[in-house]
Amino acid sequence: MAIGLGPGEDEPAVLDATQDGTDDDKIAYEVPNHEEYRTSRLTKLDKKVDTWFESLMQGDDEGMILGRVSQNHHAALTTLPELTNDPEKDYDDEEWTPYVATKLPWTPLVPAYGLEQFGLPMPRRGAEAWKQFDVPGMVDTDYSSSPLHNDVDLEVDEATANRYKEVLASKGAWLEDEDVTARLVYVNGRFCPTLSTTTDTIRNLGANDFASGNLRDEIYDCLERLPDGFTDELASPVLSSGEVPLTSLKKLSGPDHCTGEATSQFAINTSQGTACFAALNSLQTRAVTLVDVPAGTDAYTANADDDEEDAPLLKPVLLVHAVTPNGGADPSKEGGVACHPRTLVIGGEASRVSLVQMCIDLEEDVDTKPKLYNGYTQIYVREKANVKHSYLEETGGIPTSRVEYSDDEFELAPGEERPRDIEAKRPALKDLHLETVDVQITGADGAYHGTLLSLGGSGRVRMALSTSLLTENAHATVNGFSLAGGAQRTDMRTNIHHIAQGATSRQAQKTMVGGRAFSTFRGRIRVEQSAQQTDSEQLARTILLSDKAKMWATPSLEIIADDVKCTHGATVSDLSEEELFYLRSRGLDRTTARNMLMYAFVEEVNACIDPIVMGGYNDPAGIRQRTIRRLQNLVPLGDRAIKGEFQSS
Repeated sequence: MAIGLGPGEDEPAVLDATQDGTDDDKIAYEVPNHEEYRTSRLTKLDKKVDTWFESLMQGDDEGMILGRVSQNHHAALTTLPELTNDPEKDYDDEEWTPYVATKLPWTPLVPAYGLEQFGLPMPRRGAEAWKQFDVPGMVDTDYSSSPLHNDVDLEVDEATANRYKEVLASKGAWLEDEDVTARLVYVNGRFCPTLSTTTDTIRNLGANDFASGNLRDEIYDCLERLPDGFTDELASPVLSSGEVPLTSLKKLSGPDHCTGEATSQFAINTSQGTACFAALNSLQTRAVTLVDVPAGTDAYTANADDDEEDAPLLKPVLLVHAVTPNGGADPSKEGGVACHPRTLVIGGEASRVSLVQMCIDLEEDVDTKPKLYNGYTQIYVREKANVKHSYLEETGGIPTSRVEYSDDEFELAPGEERPRDIEAKRPALKDLHLETVDVQITGADGAYHGTLLSLGGSGRVRMALSTSLLTENAHATVNGFSLAGGAQRTDMRTNIHHIAQGATSRQAQKTMVGGRAFSTFRGRIRVEQSAQQTDSEQLARTILLSDKAKMWATPSLEIIADDVKCTHGATVSDLSEEELFYLRSRGLDRTTARNMLMYAFVEEVNACIDPIVMGGYNDPAGIRQRTIRRLQNLVPLGDRAIKGEFQSS
């Protein structure tokens, strides 16, 4: 660490070069123009990333429908951070800390990685948030086009509506009106009223709704929040041992333990890297799904005339994003297409709601284009509210099986193509699926139960969920399952932030990787000084199905408080040889035994999603059978080459 105070206001800018303090030798220096060095560390790939992101921002300012939200997020993206040295504070200052990065006055200042040309951090191959992701492959594909007519609703005739309905039903993405509180269907980002059922408080918001001025300020305030600390004000003040409530994210846990400014290198190193894509969503989205649950609303009683104990299951809000092979783009244009779905959920005081989000393929006989799905979901849980959230990602088809085998491991029939070559030409490998979920539990005794399933075949999938517990007795349950095969690159990131006292959280993450896929899980739990008596548990378990599959699992705990109960752990292994032997000794063949163990591994997470979308055990459209079909595609063939509990075939 280098600390330099530099010359005073009335002192010449020279440096004493002698030890005895004489004036015989003086080294003159000048303060550099820091702006000349702002982009000095950019590599060719960094410049390519920034150019790629800038192409995604292109569009008319009139197309930004969110009003002040779009304008503020555009300013956040385009306003470069100032290049300033860390200020020197007096020892008596309450914000004094020895952990500063003050540089000598003649040293050029440069921004943190990713902030060279934008105000929010861009993806960088060497950044902590992106180092395991395929950043070069992501920016090699152009997604600068938009779906045709994405500024108006999608009106379809009866025949088309029936055809779409059949496809949705076959994929488990359709529930009848009597089984849902509301159903909103989007095709390539365009709201389809013909297939949807809405209410006064659960509906689609378009440009006219935001231009009308009839939306209350709370909705704008919620939409304006950016993740990764770029909205510094907490969603709700947090009571602490001091007299003044905590309101600033960057100052939590005092000067020695706070993350500091969101633009600092330390803060960026601990972030999820999603702020730039959340702001991009605010610029480019053309519709917002609003799930505004009034205080006291309970779907158990609000949707049934029966007594509570005889009432049907909680009727969910079903939100379906269907994607066609060409993404709704103009066929005459080259390159890929991007859509930016936005969802806002506000669980009012003492309310209960279940939200089911599904992303599925809507197959049609059209040309295929690379697709970028950049979703941003914001959930606010008020006092004593209970929000259940199920997110299922199943776009991109199914990866090619047997890609892990080399040429000498099996024989090809005459004219048969190698699985690796088939997978390399699979169009969905160029698809990019990004989803940011930001949960704020702002009311006492509020609870969030979230389950994220990544089952699709898109080439690159990155899902990031952040949960902030801001009140006493708040609770968060976060369950996730990620399935990767073929040549996929998948990334699942979670951040559970304990800020208030006496909150609890539970997390179970499971990952299964086959073929030549590469998967990443990074789960961060941070417990601030104000979050005494926190109870948090985290467990990440991974199964590798082939020797060519790779997994990077990083559960982490950052605990500043001293009165907590926190545990975390991670395991990576193959299917148990002992369990396989037991099942085969009972008469099951090898493939069936492996299928049973693979699904048993997944079922713990699958069982957490809304029961009404689970379907019957043998229902081909139910989530169980859909999951089993995808698992069977990755099940290893033959015996293991090396026997042992932690060896792969």
